Amino acid sequence: MGPGAVAILLGAPRVTRSRDTDYPFRQDSDFTYLTGFDHPNAIAVLRTDGGPEYTLYVEPRNREAETWTGYRPGVDGARRDHEADEAHPNDEFRKHLPDLVRRAKRLYHVLGRDPAVDAKLTEVLEDLRLRSRQGHEPAEAIVDPRGIVHEMRLFKEPAELDVMRRAAAITRDGHEAAARLARDAVYEYELQAVIEYTFRRRGAHGAAYTTIVGGGRNATILHYIANDQKLNDGELVLIDAGCELEGYASDVTRTYPVGGRFAGPGRAIYEVVLAAQQAALEACRPGGTLSAIHDAAVLKIVAGLVDLGLLRGNVEDLIASEAHRPFYMHNTSHWLGLDVHDVGLYRLDGEARALRRGMVFTVEPGIYVAADDETVDPRFRGIGVRIEDDVTITADGYENLTAAIPKAPDELAALVGDA
Repeated sequence: MGPGAVAILLGAPRVTRSRDTDYPFRQDSDFTYLTGFDHPNAIAVLRTDGGPEYTLYVEPRNREAETWTGYRPGVDGARRDHEADEAHPNDEFRKHLPDLVRRAKRLYHVLGRDPAVDAKLTEVLEDLRLRSRQGHEPAEAIVDPRGIVHEMRLFKEPAELDVMRRAAAITRDGHEAAARLARDAVYEYELQAVIEYTFRRRGAHGAAYTTIVGGGRNATILHYIANDQKLNDGELVLIDAGCELEGYASDVTRTYPVGGRFAGPGRAIYEVVLAAQQAALEACRPGGTLSAIHDAAVLKIVAGLVDLGLLRGNVEDLIASEAHRPFYMHNTSHWLGLDVHDVGLYRLDGEARALRRGMVFTVEPGIYVAADDETVDPRFRGIGVRIEDDVTITADGYENLTAAIPKAPDELAALVGDA
């Protein structure tokens, strides 16, 4: 932040689901990262201007409210349990705002989150400007703090990686439970239910995002979440599911043979995607880039599509013309952390940024053949395959956090067949 700075950071409010019911509370990820304070309507103030370094404004203790909605740490708990130098009831924040920013040369604040706070801040700064003859001087700039915070979040510390490893282990159990249920006439939502039950049973907060269970042609819809159709023996079912543990997400996709028989066109496409993922993983190293990882996957996918007769022509020419895009339309990787699509710049000065130790991301190539694509052999229509793992860069290579979740074709067939 530099000297003479004040940062005002807003936590998440409660969010109405319908009428008088709320969604389960989920703290803003940046606020979680900086404070660990997991209660609604909080405000954190960080200062380098000589004032208290860390102040929390929180909902005060209220016996009646806590009877309905649960424990509040209150002012004493914010200091005792969350290490704030000072703490105050959150309804005092606006009254304190003039004193909080009076000496600041620079303000860090995300505009647009709370119009009332923005308006009060503008009013205070304007008042300081009008009183400049009395020696008052408003901050020279309001700076978005996310540029600093998101760069910090991009690099995971050992304690964060330990949580993500535990999340990966829970996700493994969820996927294996679902795989054992993947048989004829079972509904997609039954697999979703057993996955999310396993997540909760193992101590995770729940799913990190809406679970995708796409059987047959539904697997060709990238963000399919209806999960309401029956599975059919001999088809594939694509499951994209990860848990949230202590705020951190896992994000894993596996594609299973319904009934345990992994053969024919579905297996042929699966083996191409598996080879593409292996090539992409081999490109994961310090100094590499997500673009290079994607290019490694695309090369294998295009060559495989040519071998299967789904594309025709020279591999390099097909890549140059993006002929694969109808079958593989997304990127191979995204950052992963407190958000499933986590924060952090993908490019620096117009170039793909070099991978460094502590970065965590997904590796998830796929092939999706639309059910109504009349340009391809009918045997391949309506088949979707994606394989996704979570990877962190190490000092000399990478660690696959989700490597223990089976993905070899025979392992998957045996896992489903064991049911």
